[in-house]
Amino acid sequence: MTDLSKYRNIGIFAHVDAGKTTTTERILKLTGKIHKLGETHEGESTTDFMEQEAERGITIQSAAITTFWKDHRMNVIDTPGHVDFTVEVYRSLKVLDGGIGVFCGSGGVEPQSETNWRYADESGVSRIIFVNKLDRLGADFYKVVDQIENVLAAKPLVMTLPIGREDDFVGVVDVLSKKAYVWDDTGLPENFKIEDVPADMVDDVDMYHDQLVETAVEQDDDLMMAYMEGEVPSIEEIKRCIRKGTLELAFFPTYCGSAFKNKGIQLILDAVVDYLPAPTEVIPQDLTDELGEPTGEVATVSVDEPFRALAFKIMDDRFGALTFIRIYSGKLKKGDTILNSFTGKTERVGRMCEMEADERKELESAQAGDIIAIVGMKNVQTGHTLCDPKHECTLEAMVFPEPVISIAVEPKDKAGAEKMGIAIGKMVAEDPTFLVHTDEDSGQTILRGMGELHLDIKVDILKRTYGVDLIVGEPQVAYRETITKEVEDSYTHKKQSGGSGQFGKIDYRIKPGEPNSGFTFTSTVVGGNVPKEFFPAVEKGFSSMMEQGVLAGFPVLDVEVELFDGGFHAVDSSAVAFEIAAKGAFRQSIPKAGAQLLEPIMKVDVFTPEDHVGDVIGDLNRRRGMISGQEAAGSGVRIKADVPLSEMFGYIGHLRTMTSGRGQFSMEFSHYSACPTNVAETVIADVKARNAAK
Repeated sequence: MTDLSKYRNIGIFAHVDAGKTTTTERILKLTGKIHKLGETHEGESTTDFMEQEAERGITIQSAAITTFWKDHRMNVIDTPGHVDFTVEVYRSLKVLDGGIGVFCGSGGVEPQSETNWRYADESGVSRIIFVNKLDRLGADFYKVVDQIENVLAAKPLVMTLPIGREDDFVGVVDVLSKKAYVWDDTGLPENFKIEDVPADMVDDVDMYHDQLVETAVEQDDDLMMAYMEGEVPSIEEIKRCIRKGTLELAFFPTYCGSAFKNKGIQLILDAVVDYLPAPTEVIPQDLTDELGEPTGEVATVSVDEPFRALAFKIMDDRFGALTFIRIYSGKLKKGDTILNSFTGKTERVGRMCEMEADERKELESAQAGDIIAIVGMKNVQTGHTLCDPKHECTLEAMVFPEPVISIAVEPKDKAGAEKMGIAIGKMVAEDPTFLVHTDEDSGQTILRGMGELHLDIKVDILKRTYGVDLIVGEPQVAYRETITKEVEDSYTHKKQSGGSGQFGKIDYRIKPGEPNSGFTFTSTVVGGNVPKEFFPAVEKGFSSMMEQGVLAGFPVLDVEVELFDGGFHAVDSSAVAFEIAAKGAFRQSIPKAGAQLLEPIMKVDVFTPEDHVGDVIGDLNRRRGMISGQEAAGSGVRIKADVPLSEMFGYIGHLRTMTSGRGQFSMEFSHYSACPTNVAETVIADVKARNAAK
């Protein structure tokens, strides 16, 4: 197939438990991709194929499946809803053209819904909305629509209305055609009748129909003028306007149903075809230079352009190493040689496949618009550009958040050490937010990740998937250090012990930098007291010391260094001497500059029933939290707060106890902030005690 207008690359995303994996299962059943439905709560869904996913009833990885509906090819990605796996949502959105945002009919706009929606806004991804679980107790379609408007500042365009509520939910009314779709009690998605609108809904349907038409015709000036003069636009004209508005993010077509009860899914599939973009209708990806700056060129989506693709996921499974790619232009055939523009190395494409969760179909070729997996690629990582060797290019890179939590692990025996090394190498390649290093003093392996569940899953994979018997330490917080005042100082490195000596003198100022500026170095030396060829050595010396602060050995943030004078020796001065001088200067001056410990602050979003609000707020205050807001949400209250990460370990268990199991929360990294003196003293003392025990 080469007709790109028939392609739809879409993602399904939502808060955990809103029903997106169940929605995906229903889509696959209706499109003929699967014949037996797998239920998430039974651990049998097609896209949740990891052991950990099946057991916990959550999606951890993004699973990609290709299917078809009404002559259109759909590449569907089911993404995780838990905040610890948000990176999967981010990198999926990077390669998708459209999305389905799934919202729970009773839970409404939940914390992770907001995060995913924000990511989709930033990525410019067109979306349709599916309000799910309308058969649930407390489900209220109209309330969720209001929340989408008020909480997400989005404009939902209501396309279907529910017939009945909760247990009496039997179907939906298509507002545009004014037809009712009513399902019988068999639970089969194909067992429905198209009927007239129920008598008690006629007025509501007329009102929503008028609103829909008025909103749609705003996308076409001529059609709007004709409508204002009394002409009635055709359904096809209205659909064309809805498509235009959806692609421009002016509004979001909004549907309702119950995926679990197989009601309303057909209309979502029709909406994907009718309103979500083909690859050619999306703003093309920027091409960048080696520094990541846009070159002004774009990756035009076309089969006739040179081959360009982005590797957006690496996965190691029973088939071997799989590199998932989105092809933006050109064609790819088995046996082709392609260039990795990041490494500068070429590789031959051995086998390609179309994924069906953890099953695959072998391919001979692929083209622009396809999302496929290549088997056995070496030296490819997430975010790398793959291209035609004769037309080298780099697509806009992916940027991932820094991990904020770590744990120490060590194998129980020597055989386990070898297995763990191989396993961790594969796991790091798969997940850019999972970082690993070895503590030089203790020899322990330090795993870093985005949250407790994230690391819990990684340890579980090491133990069960790779069979490594582990000793696991307590979670550790990724503290940082900085300075609070400016210091002007001088340092001389002088070594004379026979043979050629070493000499380097630097006069410098150290001061706090702008937030998130990292390390900046400038030189204002005049007169040649420090020759220019030694400036890079001075910068390197200071920069290397930023990795380990003077208080507790944590990395240092936001420091400016200005070299304004110094001295050198015609024979004994060298780059090495000036680098050593800079390192000594750092150790000498950072304590004078008011060294300060910083702690990660998390943006926490808590849902609690109303009768527990006081307890939850009191508990957050005891955890040194700053309450930033609270609002009514569904059957309870959402509380937003900024809380130090160190105070949030084990919070979910405590919250469930406080709220009789009904509370939920999510958190994501916000910023670093100064530690209170008593907390800093405790942290520093703990680090010193650990170091002394090594």
